Amino acid sequence: MPSTDWRSPAAYAHTKGISAAGFAWEYLRRDEDYRRDFHRVRRLSRLNSGAQAAFSERWGLRFPDGPGSLRRPGCAVLDAISAA
Repeated sequence: MPSTDWRSPAAYAHTKGISAAGFAWEYLRRDEDYRRDFHRVRRLSRLNSGAQAAFSERWGLRFPDGPGSLRRPGCAVLDAISAA
C-alpha cells in the first residue's frame, strides 16, 4: 500500500507534468483486473497473437514495437489507442 495520503493534493502534484497517456497509465497499472490479465498474457508464447490482441483490445492498448525490438527484455512500451 502507498504510504502517502491519497486525499492530500500534494500526493498528486506529480500529475501536473505528465501527458494524458502517462496519467492514464498511472491509474491503469493499479487496476487489479488489468494486472491479472497482463501477467496471464505475459506468460504466454509470443506466438499467441490472438491472446495478445484480445488483451490489447480489452484495455485499449497498442504495442508499437514488434517482436525483435531493440528494447531491453521486460521493458514494455504501451500506447493508448486514440478514439476515432
